[in-house]
Order: sequence, then structure tokens, then C-alpha cells
Amino acid sequence: MKKKVLSGHNFHREPFQVLDDLFDVTYPPTGHFKKDQILDIIEDYEVFIPNFSFYTDKEIIDKAKNLKLIANFGVGYNNIDVEYAAQKGIAVTNTPNSVLEPTAELCFGLIHAVARRIGFYNNKLRTPEGLSWGLYDNPGIAIFGKTLGIYGFGRIGQAVARRAIAAGMNIIYHNRKPVAKGIEEQYNARYVSFDELLSQSDFITINAPATPETYHIIDEKAIDKMKSNAILINTSRGSTVDEVALIKALKDNRIFGAGLDVFENEPRINPEFLTLDNVVLTPHTGTQTIEGRYDMQREVAENIINFYNGGEISKVN
Repeated sequence: MKKKVLSGHNFHREPFQVLDDLFDVTYPPTGHFKKDQILDIIEDYEVFIPNFSFYTDKEIIDKAKNLKLIANFGVGYNNIDVEYAAQKGIAVTNTPNSVLEPTAELCFGLIHAVARRIGFYNNKLRTPEGLSWGLYDNPGIAIFGKTLGIYGFGRIGQAVARRAIAAGMNIIYHNRKPVAKGIEEQYNARYVSFDELLSQSDFITINAPATPETYHIIDEKAIDKMKSNAILINTSRGSTVDEVALIKALKDNRIFGAGLDVFENEPRINPEFLTLDNVVLTPHTGTQTIEGRYDMQREVAENIINFYNGGEISKVN
């Protein structure tokens, strides 16, 4: 008898074909299962696939008497009570490989969009009043020759650095500890303290996971240490930025601008962001390419298959 897999989301079937061939997979008829629907049926399943926006909490884990694996669709796993799952002997996997390049692409795309004011120009040109075409009106900021400060120099941070080098930028970074010397040399990157990152960077990207240590790592005090023409980019998790402090800084032109793909209360976005011309907003689309989403599904499928076959999995607990 095939192992039973419960998919919380009505994923596209093509990249899950190998999963459908080997397992008995249940999908919602449309959209996604709601929590009460999952609670009603999860006891019958050994594997659960939650979308990164669905929180798998203690109540669900307690109800899932036969659960062996939570195969998360996403690299972050703050949507899962990982510690409690571990206590119950349930493995948790994620998809770190497939999210790498698309997230770095969007991160660097936001750097361009904010620095060169692409969103601002596009929006103003579509209005009846338009905008001035004067030689020095509404200028952007150059990227070439500037310093990019990367907070979180892991795989995604390094993928951003690779793009920054091609654009002629200088790289500094901050981690809990420096990376290997060979990695620093590869990107000509220099480890600095967090305060130095804030004060020396023309652009700052947040590429760190959501943890108690990273909660509101960018707050009013941090913003006060930034350059007056600094640009902040966040494609990691909304909890890393104090949105109230950032909105105030953007309103006061304390920094040049920001590019945000993640928010504290997703899918709700603080409406004050929508009134500002110096912020570019995207709806948590770091991996939202056709290729990226399909690759994530394939990585989920590989994790499930390898979990039962003894192969390599992206285990987080």
C-alpha cells in the first residue's frame, strides 16, 4: 500500500508527477485546505506538505498521529513549530536549493528598481500630470562603484554578491561569524561589525532567516546609523524590519529608499507604504517564477522520496 501524503495546497501536478506515481497524494479541490479541514483528515497521513504561508502548529501536530514528515514548500520554516515536531519524532524538511537563484534575482532587481527610481518613474508617467523631464529633476542613485552591505552572507547572500560584483559594487557583510577565507576571496568580501555595515553601506540587503536574534534587527537605532542616501532591501522575512521605524525614515527622507518583498503581517501591507514614492513593494515573490515554483515542488518531492529511501534530504530538525 502506498504511503499517504497530504498536500495543503492545490499544487501544479506536472512537477509532482513522480510523487503522484509513488505515493497516495491528496490535494484540495481548489486553492488550499483550511486549518479545520486539515485537522479533520491529517490523522490518516504520514507526510504533510504545507505552503510557506500556512502555520503548522501544535494542534495540527498533535492531531497527526501517524505523521512522519513535514515537507515544507519553502526555505523558511518559521511557519512550522519545528521544536514541537522534533519532540514528536517528526522530521521537517525545506527547499533551500531551489529558492537560491530566483530570490537573489529579485533582491538585486529591487536594488536597481529603488536606486534608479524605476517604480516612481513608471507610476508618474501614467498619471495625467506626468513628471518633469529636466536634466537634474528626480534623479536616482548610481550602483556602480558603491558598497553593498549584506546582512546574512549565506547561500542567498552570496548569490546576491555574485550579481553585485558583475555590477561593479564592493561587498561587505555581517554574519554571526565570518565565512571561510576562500569564500571571502571569491567575492572580495570583507567581514564587518553590524554597526560598520550600517554606517559604511550605500545599499543594505537583508538575507537572514527569521529568528529571535534577527527580529527588528533594522529598527530606529539601526536606521539612524545608515547613510542619508542609503537604500534598504529586504527579501528575507518581514519580522527583520521595524516597519513603523522604516516608514518614518522614508517619510522624513532619512534614507533614500527601500525595496520590500516581505512584510510583518503578510498578506496585509501597512497602508502607509502605499503612499510613499521612495519604496518599491512586491508581494513576497522572491521565488515566484514559473521555473522557481516548479523547482521548489521538485525539491519537496525529492525530500519525501529520499526520506523513505535513505537519500539526502534538506532536514531542518
